[in-house]
Amino acid sequence: MPNKFKFKYQLYKHLQANAQAIYAEVRQIAEDIGITGDLKGNLGLTGAVSGCHGLLTREVEEAMRDVSRKVIHGMTLDEKVREIVKEYYGDEYDAALTNTCEAALHICYETLCMPPSTGRGDRYRGRYIAPYERHMHHQGGYGRPFPPRYKEVNAERGEAAGEYGVQGKRVDNLDTIFVKPVGATYDCHGIKYNPIPNMLHVDSKKTVAYMAEVAARHADTLVGFASLGYDTPGYGYGEKDREGTPLLQTGMAKLAATYDVPYIVDNAWGVPFIGADIRKLGCDVIMYSMDKASGAPTSGLIIGKEEAMVLVRRGLGIHGARYGTLASHGKAAYVGYDPGKEALAGAIAAMKILKDRPQIALSALDDLYKIVMEEFEAMPKALKNGWSIYKSVNCLAVELNYADSWKNGEMGLPIFSIEDMYAGSNIIQNCMSQMGMVPTIGYDANIMVSNGVGNLDDEGRLLERPTRLAVRAMFKSLEVIARYAGLLG
Repeated sequence: MPNKFKFKYQLYKHLQANAQAIYAEVRQIAEDIGITGDLKGNLGLTGAVSGCHGLLTREVEEAMRDVSRKVIHGMTLDEKVREIVKEYYGDEYDAALTNTCEAALHICYETLCMPPSTGRGDRYRGRYIAPYERHMHHQGGYGRPFPPRYKEVNAERGEAAGEYGVQGKRVDNLDTIFVKPVGATYDCHGIKYNPIPNMLHVDSKKTVAYMAEVAARHADTLVGFASLGYDTPGYGYGEKDREGTPLLQTGMAKLAATYDVPYIVDNAWGVPFIGADIRKLGCDVIMYSMDKASGAPTSGLIIGKEEAMVLVRRGLGIHGARYGTLASHGKAAYVGYDPGKEALAGAIAAMKILKDRPQIALSALDDLYKIVMEEFEAMPKALKNGWSIYKSVNCLAVELNYADSWKNGEMGLPIFSIEDMYAGSNIIQNCMSQMGMVPTIGYDANIMVSNGVGNLDDEGRLLERPTRLAVRAMFKSLEVIARYAGLLG
């Protein structure tokens, strides 16, 4: 179909002008397909967004209730976290729980990458290398961006942007070297018109080789590498080895080992034991937002090699009291990141389920994927070109990427930026809200659908009717948006 608009920005201007009409249509569609009043506000396409967490299983809830009126030292629960991780990954690995995954990131950058701030002599700067990928306000936000052309990349991300938001968490004397992966593109899209990281066609080997060149240029200040821990093509990790480990991640691990610096992996949406395996990745630390896909209360889990974890655990005050013990759970630099007794108990319960009974979560994922594929097939034929759909075991999610609907100069399905999400101008996510659903991550032409809000029973098993309604509503919203974009007659 010929382009209705001469320039991209005109497409997004048209969508902005017609947003209210779009929302009115999708509200009616929600009624028509059966999203009734009892479902509205209690149904979503993910349990993995920070603003509205997934519901806890009965087993996790009971574990938290059980400790709430018992006298239990935090040190005892810290030891249980360590034991579970060591039983699975081996004695050479260790673990610590924090109150959030963002806190875990902060601790790791300060303890493993920040140059020393005490002692005689001039203070030096350190630089860590990170691919210019999605969510850079997290794993890429702890240093001053280098080169300077990237200094505003994170400026409009976060609820409080600027100095009080992502810029305010920068670590002392630390820089972030942004490296564009080979094969990635950064075309501008959205009502908040910004560069969109399109990672679908990243060449892992060429990217690692390019990173090696960049590392050599900054060898005198290099203090680490960092990346996401995801496993999907839409995030740039589609190329894998025979064991299914992304080549970009193993390549970065080898570079970090060559320069004797840590490799930090932010796997916020991932799950321990089922997803990315630190032993195969070769990273020094990997962290999880346990309240996302893992089914735990709000908390962050750090798993790492023992050498790195000594520093992390010391900073948290759980590595041992100064008078000589193996553990303490006392005051330390990051005592403000303490998860608390109930969060520890709930996370431990969720970890045990994932480690000992992974099939509960995997079966729910399989069922979700089946429904997504069935509802996708019902989409109009004109809208089904250029999609990449991937079932992610790491994230317990289904990734739908439509970046390739934009090809050969033809405009495809509208793409919204992450800046749109924070500005409230992401029409895809807004449509989900208008239909009475908790929206999922749906920017950069990449939609992640997962379980957790209103579509699982209290044992973690998928409920078909609410799941199908939510997925159908999402695809119907995309149809309406596509029609206003001139892609449907």
